[in-house]
Amino acid sequence: MNEHGYLEEAWENARQQGTLFLISYAKDRRMVPYSEFVAHIHAVQFEGPHDPRLWHLLGEISEAESRAGRGMLSSLVVHKDGDYQPGPGFFELARRLGHDVQDIEKFWIQEVKRVFAVWAKQDQKRGPRGPCGG
Repeated sequence: MNEHGYLEEAWENARQQGTLFLISYAKDRRMVPYSEFVAHIHAVQFEGPHDPRLWHLLGEISEAESRAGRGMLSSLVVHKDGDYQPGPGFFELARRLGHDVQDIEKFWIQEVKRVFAVWAKQDQKRGPRGPCGG
């Protein structure tokens, strides 16, 4: 069991599921509410979008993607109502990663643009989809 109460293999699978799901949204230049993100994670069960373990999962995804130079992928996960932005944990993580978050909205918009740009380039490199190019 890991620190979040899951088998390490299940947690790793959840991290992979979450990363792939967010990459698909980045390629489509879309945002996703926390509740929809949770619904797409099947390797572990969360108690809804307010489960603190979810925040840890998103943090691990963003740390790994940021270290790889692809931006904070969890910038795409937002509140369904209200400000339509990531929660405070996203900005706390950004601060720990050394980002200037004095103006949180400006930082967030820049990070979303960075993530979109990275995955648009990845799609262009791959070329046509499918075994027959279509």
